[in-house]
Amino acid sequence: MSGTETPSSSLPGDDPTGMQAFAVLLRRMNTEFNRIAHEFAQEQGLHLTDVQALVAILDADPAEGPMTPGRLRDRLDLTSGAVTACIDRLERAGHIRRVRALGDRRVVHLHYEEAARVVAGDFFRPLARSTETARSRFTREELTTVTRFLAELNRELVLLGRHTS
Repeated sequence: MSGTETPSSSLPGDDPTGMQAFAVLLRRMNTEFNRIAHEFAQEQGLHLTDVQALVAILDADPAEGPMTPGRLRDRLDLTSGAVTACIDRLERAGHIRRVRALGDRRVVHLHYEEAARVVAGDFFRPLARSTETARSRFTREELTTVTRFLAELNRELVLLGRHTS
């Protein structure tokens, strides 16, 4: 961090960049993200898996095209029946829509509904503000390093998932 700011909560060990400190901070962040996602799921009458599906649909890699039920099943490690039930719930709740591919009517694409984006935007706006407040405490160079770290960690987690499946 720039300046003389110190972390707001204590970390174990003597090394603030050591593995134990990273593990604690990542677990704390994961716990908070899960709490927020659970609150959104409850408010929307959804399952936590449904929220994970929404995130997967929203964050689908444009190079791979729109999310499909098969890719969603693989991404969330669900059975075909479970992913169908999840998609049905999300569609009934107005969060997504199924669209048949023009070139192959057997292929279904899953699209995040604009109205659902508004609902999610309203709910997650405080998280966005908190994120921006935290970001504002760092220089552009520091944020570049943080972004690089998070991208590398995500890449490693994907590779880990492939090896444990």
